[in-house]
Amino acid sequence: MKTLWAILVVLILLLQVRLWAGEGSFAQVWSLEEAVAEQRAENARLAVRNDRLYAEVRNLRDEQGAVEERARMNLGLIREDETFFLVVEN
Repeated sequence: MKTLWAILVVLILLLQVRLWAGEGSFAQVWSLEEAVAEQRAENARLAVRNDRLYAEVRNLRDEQGAVEERARMNLGLIREDETFFLVVEN
């Protein structure tokens, strides 16, 4: 009977060790939950960025004025009949 109890105690201890420190343990589950939360936050940030970029692409595709505005602001282009003034501050 004592050997049976000893075997049961050893089995319970082995199961506890696996529960707290082995593969699939509480520590591993907690770290995976934290990694999933971080990934969800990153995905949300990237989804907002993608929505902004999609709106910009849709705007450029639909309106000619948006393309002209981009050319003026980013490339410094001007029309044929316009005069360009460069103001330099000290």
